[in-house]
Amino acid sequence: MRAMKVVPSGRPGRGRLYVTLPDGRSVAWYDREAGRVSVLAEEHTEAAVAALRPYLTGSWTVGPPPVPGPAELVRLCLHPDDDLAPNRPGEHLLGEIDHGPGGTRARHRLRPDLLAQARFGAELDTLEDAGWRVLHAVPLPGAGRIDHLLIGPGGVLCVRTVAGRRQRVHVGDLLVTTGRTEPRPDVRWSRRAAERAGHALTAPVRPALAVVDATRVDVAPTLRDVRVLRPGDAGTALAHEGGVLKPAEIAALYGTARDRRTWARL
Repeated sequence: MRAMKVVPSGRPGRGRLYVTLPDGRSVAWYDREAGRVSVLAEEHTEAAVAALRPYLTGSWTVGPPPVPGPAELVRLCLHPDDDLAPNRPGEHLLGEIDHGPGGTRARHRLRPDLLAQARFGAELDTLEDAGWRVLHAVPLPGAGRIDHLLIGPGGVLCVRTVAGRRQRVHVGDLLVTTGRTEPRPDVRWSRRAAERAGHALTAPVRPALAVVDATRVDVAPTLRDVRVLRPGDAGTALAHEGGVLKPAEIAALYGTARDRRTWARL
């Protein structure tokens, strides 16, 4: 028999590694986060472990696939069209830039917002190693979107991204001002979105703003309920937070949040 193949799935460095036979059938997979090699047929155990040997790190176990928990059962039953997990940062803006009305002028206006969401979203994705789960471009009834939803040891955060456009940004109690442009109600929107997310998930959700590509960020000293995050230090700060949610609670909330139908009921 020809050698088995190891095929990655998911984000590089974080997804599973599947072991397949020459005909393409999967016989085992390695879950890096769980440190477990799950084998579908006992007769392939030795060959599967040998194929995975160069990729195994730390401590790991071998055995049959684990019995799925409630959150995993929800994911397995979720229709692909209702699964928000594959959404990229700024998913809705990609469509507007490529096919929306307004032509070149509209694309020029939206591109900084897309770049800001992509940059900050990429930083948030690195938090998965610290036990956080992240969803991007979560749709709300109407035309609203939650740019980034974080669920992890430090709780649940509803993040609105603000493109600094290489200007000074002032974050007030109600409005955000970028340079000399008209103030925008990003703070109020973040509070409202977090409140709606709390109703959908039946869990406390904190509002947050992510200010990206600003030359300077001034935050009103009276602003205490909305967290202001900045690229470069947000990942480090959040990675060290904990004590709010346990792994099982994170998995359950993430399973609920990734279902598009959860948000359609608001």
